[in-house]
Amino acid sequence: MEFISAEIAGVSLIKPDIFRDQRGFFMETFHRGKYADAGIGYDFVQDNMSRSARGTVRGLHYQLQQPQGKLVFVLQGEIFDVAVDIRRGSPSFGRWLGFHLSADNRQQLFLPPGLAHGFMVLSESAEVYYKCTDLYLPGDEYGLLWNDPEIGIEWPRHDGVILSEKDLSLPAMAAVKPENLPPWLG
Repeated sequence: MEFISAEIAGVSLIKPDIFRDQRGFFMETFHRGKYADAGIGYDFVQDNMSRSARGTVRGLHYQLQQPQGKLVFVLQGEIFDVAVDIRRGSPSFGRWLGFHLSADNRQQLFLPPGLAHGFMVLSESAEVYYKCTDLYLPGDEYGLLWNDPEIGIEWPRHDGVILSEKDLSLPAMAAVKPENLPPWLG
């Protein structure tokens, strides 16, 4: 298993060892000790799964009272997964990173608590599974506009995008009060 530190503190791309033979393949999707040795020593307390159609954008979401770190991987299809550093005082504040995660490459992305997260479905559909470091708390839902020009995410497509009403109404980062962004904990 290979853990690749990204340009935003705490973000890691994980390339698992995949063992293939005539039956198919086998891989570990999580090993507490290996992940802890790579700096991902969080307890995961909730697992989530979504299925979405091509062009769907989910995000950019974050939490303040119970921020969730996320370990994301794709069971079926392909997505463009995005992490945005919105931690007040972070050296990489406002930067974003994007990764192609798919059922073919089996890569995972870990985002520490305090980042905004979202993804776009590139295949006909995609099933996305992610482990969270804290429980979902109703009312602790915040987000940023997916195509905020200040953030400047280079999404693979801009036409035919499907968003929820809630995600369509999210603010641009410039409109968010500083107290509504998570702090950088160094």
